[in-house]
Amino acid sequence: MFRFAQHDKTRSVEPPRVLNVEDLRRAAKRRLPRVVFDYIDGGAEDERTLRANCHAFEEVTFRPRCAVATPACDLRVSVLGKSLSTPLILAPVGSSRLMYPRGEEAAASAAGAAGIAYALSTLSGCRLEDVADASKGPLWYQLYLVGGRDCALSAIERAKAAGFSALVVTIDTAVAGMRERDLRNGAKELLSGNLGSKLPFVSQLLIKPHWLAAFLADGGLMKFQNVVIPGKGPMLYADVTAALEHAAVTWDDLNWIRQAWSLPIVIKGIHTGDDARRAVDVGASALVVSNHGGRQLDSVAPTLRILPEVVASVGGHIEVLLDGGIRRGSDIVKALCLGARAVMVGRAYAYGLGAAGGPGVARAIEILRTDLVRTLKLLGCASIAELDRSYVDVPADWLGK
Repeated sequence: MFRFAQHDKTRSVEPPRVLNVEDLRRAAKRRLPRVVFDYIDGGAEDERTLRANCHAFEEVTFRPRCAVATPACDLRVSVLGKSLSTPLILAPVGSSRLMYPRGEEAAASAAGAAGIAYALSTLSGCRLEDVADASKGPLWYQLYLVGGRDCALSAIERAKAAGFSALVVTIDTAVAGMRERDLRNGAKELLSGNLGSKLPFVSQLLIKPHWLAAFLADGGLMKFQNVVIPGKGPMLYADVTAALEHAAVTWDDLNWIRQAWSLPIVIKGIHTGDDARRAVDVGASALVVSNHGGRQLDSVAPTLRILPEVVASVGGHIEVLLDGGIRRGSDIVKALCLGARAVMVGRAYAYGLGAAGGPGVARAIEILRTDLVRTLKLLGCASIAELDRSYVDVPADWLGK
């Protein structure tokens, strides 16, 4: 029975039904309750940065070398000393278990099968040890300080023991962003214990019976299994928003985090060249040019536009990654041409997870990889190692800082 169910899920995301990430987005929207879909799809305030992250890729155009034979393309890259089959990392996406049963394990398994890395969010519904068991590929652990320093140190020790090879420290969440879709959909009320408050919003769950049955079979509303409060156990889902307000990371925190974690540290949430240099100064091995997918401070610049400034500011001292707005393999190529070593994607695979679980994540990876190969061949470029700024035209004002 399970094999047939998996086959049906795989078929649901195969061509011609699903040809691109937008198709996965539509499939996720059909399957998920509005409150869950909008959690993936939405951004902060007016969602200007959310839209700008995608639109920025339209401003960069290609300069192909034609009449060049490229029978095969080499996509391999080394990131933090680990070989990846493709310059792609699945970014930390919190609450993936809401999107599909054992969601984090499904995503990690698909990443490992594809030969790429997976970053697990602190705000995961699955134990990090179970996620490690599910994947054959490199695993990174993303750190929030929710629950306090002792909770963080405990999670760091567990991640180390489970074989995670890098720690991702997210620095752009002093408080949660103003995500208006969540408020309109009654996310707070649905998490409350007050039946009267829930009633106006519960119909969106009831009209998605397949999702609801799977959600209940998976244990219902999850707890955060990697945020273990001494004397209380895993943090409750309803407590996380308040906890984030007391969990801001400062540059000084990197001192004790470095003492606790001897492996590579990645600083995620870099918006400026100044902060990029600070990441170098505190001994980070890599940074991620990221605005949290437009989910935190609205009206910051799109990440692709900031990338040249950041790359110039670090002078090759650490590896530079980028996330935000990537929906096509050609977007990955543009980021690499502007100096990124690899990219992280969140929504692209979260749509796949919400649409069909592990097969949906695998399809998202396949779409981006196939796009990437085709783009390289059309550019006349046989390897991602050969990509540089000569393959693109960039708006002049992007390079002025």
